[in-house]
Amino acid sequence: MVAVDRRIQPAGEEKKQDKRHSGGLAAAHGSSLLEVKNLKVYFPVYSGLLRRVRGHIRAVDDVSFSVLAGTTVGLVGESGSGKTTIGRALVKLIKPTSGSIRYRGVDTANLSKRAFFPYRKKIQMIFQDPFHSLNPRMSVGQILGEPLGIHFPHLSPSSRVERSAVLLEQVGLKPEYLRRYPHEFSGGQRQRIGIARALAVEPEFIICDEPVSALDVSVQAAIINLLQDLQEQLGLTYLFIAHDLAVVEHMSDHVLVMTQGRIVEQASAEDIYSSPQHPYTQKLLEAVPRL
Repeated sequence: MVAVDRRIQPAGEEKKQDKRHSGGLAAAHGSSLLEVKNLKVYFPVYSGLLRRVRGHIRAVDDVSFSVLAGTTVGLVGESGSGKTTIGRALVKLIKPTSGSIRYRGVDTANLSKRAFFPYRKKIQMIFQDPFHSLNPRMSVGQILGEPLGIHFPHLSPSSRVERSAVLLEQVGLKPEYLRRYPHEFSGGQRQRIGIARALAVEPEFIICDEPVSALDVSVQAAIINLLQDLQEQLGLTYLFIAHDLAVVEHMSDHVLVMTQGRIVEQASAEDIYSSPQHPYTQKLLEAVPRL
């Protein structure tokens, strides 16, 4: 497949003044926070008694894209297309097979765990399932305090508690929830706790891996609005992974369309939804239910 690349034009053209474009001055100047080039993630397929490698699953196959500071890039495609694999490779939960991942000009793809440690403060992830991504044996205070203790060891226990209480208020929850456990909350509340955990280390870039797909429709809008408000307040940059095209359209400045491990089209959100060029993108949009 040949990718259709219609990138957002650099500064000079007028942009709409809404929440999506208000997160950070760097976006107006067109500075790239993240640049991914020729990224490949292959998983070996074993067979036989000796467990020999008989082939590879090409989960991500030669993917390239960039993310401007202060913007939201939507990554959309069907289940199994490789979207989540890209997100996990960016935070080194999965080791890339080849390619480069440049964060502020530094190639992090081949960094050791120790060398990558400072970047874990800058790059965080919100996971799809708000229940299984939280340790059921830890209280909310422990869940939020753990990353604070790792990345800010100088903070006293009382300071970590104070910071955790502020984080809960920031995502619309009460400070007294610190003593409760994940099973005591609804799905939407658990996802707010997951968002608070991602914010704990003061990141610049957050990978949102289908953060509303496991939630009721009535709760999804509240979480989306929260993410947009946080982006405006904190100048965050998002990679928003989803299969819901309506949510991606609402959230994103730029959209990447992915299938079978490859990005087949990338363009501004307005262009993708008004004049899709690739047949796969056209089929995705045709499948969206409309009133």
